[in-house]
Amino acid sequence: MSNSQVKPIPEGMHSITPHLVCAGASDAIEFYKKAFGAVEVARIPAPEGKLMHAAVKIGDSVVMLVDEFPQWNSFGPLHLKGSPVTVHLYVEDVDATFAQAVAAGATVRMPVADMFWGDRFGALTDPFGHQWSVATHTRDMSPEEMQAEMQKQTPGCA
Repeated sequence: MSNSQVKPIPEGMHSITPHLVCAGASDAIEFYKKAFGAVEVARIPAPEGKLMHAAVKIGDSVVMLVDEFPQWNSFGPLHLKGSPVTVHLYVEDVDATFAQAVAAGATVRMPVADMFWGDRFGALTDPFGHQWSVATHTRDMSPEEMQAEMQKQTPGCA
């Protein structure tokens, strides 16, 4: 294929794609398979046995992974003592997916509950330190309805 036929965004990819650094990317792939039904789509090992690049598909989206490489200042959240980033995952059945992720080894940060913005939503941390929110959209709501529900559900928040 000539370069003039190459798509600027590869087939199957979205404009924004999470790229997670994990201490143990191969183990992370196995966890994501068990927790979220991920399908491995790419794996490029480095000479020392770590993963230089990998990708899994969760739902309709790709998540890229790589092992930690200290020589390139590439560290995961366990080394960094946390991450300010949350990967949000919409699923058909949040309760089932959440339970599956916990059974696979995720830690509950916030149990699944109905939220003021119209989602049934819960939050997890995976064994590699990455934070995930998992949700099923249950109600379409206007911004005004969300504001009113927020004030009912979270007194003191305006």
